[in-house]
Amino acid sequence: MLVKSPVHAMSSLDKIDLNSLLTFAAVAEAGGFTAAADRLGTTKARVSLAIGRLESELGTTLFSRTTRRVTLTEAGEALQARCVPLLREAQTVLAEVAEGEGAELGGTLRLTASVDHATQSLAGVVAAFAARHPRLQIELRTSDRVVDLVKEGLDLGLRMGWLRDSSLRASKLGDFDQYLVTSPAYLERHPAPQTPEDLADHTWVALMLLPTPLTWTFTRDDGETRTLRMNAPLRTDSAGTLRALLRHGAGVSVLDQLSAEASIARGELVRLLPEWRLPRGGIYAVHPPGRHVPAKVRAFIEFYKATAPCTGAAPAA
Repeated sequence: MLVKSPVHAMSSLDKIDLNSLLTFAAVAEAGGFTAAADRLGTTKARVSLAIGRLESELGTTLFSRTTRRVTLTEAGEALQARCVPLLREAQTVLAEVAEGEGAELGGTLRLTASVDHATQSLAGVVAAFAARHPRLQIELRTSDRVVDLVKEGLDLGLRMGWLRDSSLRASKLGDFDQYLVTSPAYLERHPAPQTPEDLADHTWVALMLLPTPLTWTFTRDDGETRTLRMNAPLRTDSAGTLRALLRHGAGVSVLDQLSAEASIARGELVRLLPEWRLPRGGIYAVHPPGRHVPAKVRAFIEFYKATAPCTGAAPAA
């Protein structure tokens, strides 16, 4: 087997065109050569040629190709995880140097948030931010699941609840309270609970996105706490579906303050045990790994802080 010497390997790497890395990133994020070509404004043949050249120069296969799909190999995953974030950061820095830090924002800002947060408050913030920066393209992707910011090529994630991924950088934007609620129709069939322990006699609807969807700690103003484990015959993985189930009298559960207050004001839901508080959740701006935070991301975070309600999200993982 022929093994390249370090000097020979270095000279080969010196010839790599950084545009090939941009093409690689596009294919990895788009999940295919055709989709990557559309994103780059070129042809599938050019994309395929660039990837083939890059694989030849690196001496390894980056994608597994079949007639139906394109997936990253182990080497491709390593390149995406370690090289692509640096490439994106370099692009951002070069753009800011060229345009000036105070120049009008341009390029593309890719955001992700939960479906509830996006529809209830984030969409309005994004619309206003887009109007202020017409040269900036904004992609708002919604999912009730936590997505991989690096793998999806995202600039910023707005996450709600309690963060568990310590590898990401996060800054806290605000907090939200949680309310124990049910519908008037449910209370027509069941007596309202007077203590947290009474919830054992009620139907609990669990939101399975939460880290501990069945265990809840209630705290009273005098400092007394009660930790209970619920029996939930009805469960869902969607905050919006949870809210709909509660409105239709399915049982009792917890909603974020913003959703609960809006439904209470419309007479759709009733708050239970208001003298007992539940743990507060946080609203976080989460960044991919890397030292540099792009100007467009910093600008959006500051705009969000200034315009969005600080209790604007449903509990999420």
